[in-house]
Amino acid sequence: MFAAKAGARHVVGIDMSNIIDQAQKIIEANGFKDSITLVKGKLEEAELPIKQFDVIVSEWMGYFLLYESMLDTVLLARDRYLAPGGKMFPDKATIYIAAIEDQEYKEEKINFWDNVYGFDYSCLKEVALREPLVDTVDVKAVVTDPYLLKEIDILTVKKEELSFEAPFRLRVTRDDQIHAFLAWFDIAFEACHKPVKFSTGPHSQYTHWKQTVFYTTEPIAVYQNDVIQGILTCKPNERNNRDLDIVVEYELDAENAIQRAIERKALHRRLDNDSDEYGGADEDVIEAVNKRRVKERIEYK
Repeated sequence: MFAAKAGARHVVGIDMSNIIDQAQKIIEANGFKDSITLVKGKLEEAELPIKQFDVIVSEWMGYFLLYESMLDTVLLARDRYLAPGGKMFPDKATIYIAAIEDQEYKEEKINFWDNVYGFDYSCLKEVALREPLVDTVDVKAVVTDPYLLKEIDILTVKKEELSFEAPFRLRVTRDDQIHAFLAWFDIAFEACHKPVKFSTGPHSQYTHWKQTVFYTTEPIAVYQNDVIQGILTCKPNERNNRDLDIVVEYELDAENAIQRAIERKALHRRLDNDSDEYGGADEDVIEAVNKRRVKERIEYK
């Protein structure tokens, strides 16, 4: 109705649920019977009354942008019905990743299984660990800079490109512990007369998409300017393509961590007015870094 009110020559809406019957009544009650046509059914199977459209609008986004999303169907609509030079709304999407300190919540969600009313349920910890958590995270829990993981241009992206493998490199912003990785997405309407965008990140206003938390097996001790590097792989589940299989491989950049440790030790010596020049990584520095050194691969379902 907004599109028709704004001057669209004709609007076609499609949905396979029964709510479209109520939508038809609303359209008629508001005087749009002649300018809006509703089609009940699946886009893949339905025949629309118009063969080409200048604009396609769809709210297709799911958790982690792609989980239970309808983007496959939107791309089909684009390829089948969008007129040359037509617009997609939204037209850009970006996925970001960061790392967070989340000891209290992880204790409640994961370590809870160690002692359930006096019984050992620890075999369920791995199951709980591999299940991403969708929840709101306080921005104060974020301990790294965000990293742009994936950009999607809705006007040009192909279905195969929605399965991806993306490297990431997270710089730690304070001394702390990392208990999980955090992902969110931004959405943009860049083809508008005045571009509009919104974010589902922890720094932004609440949205029902919240953020997606991927817990690590053990906490990672980190210091400011340490670097966590890794690769995130995402693809549809083979049995249910609306579910996702996500794998996160990560490790502490040991070479960077040793260099940072050397710099911290040298700074402490200067502050202590120690006249000895410090040059090189002592065995204790390397040993301390190696104790923090972690490398892990986790499959999330």
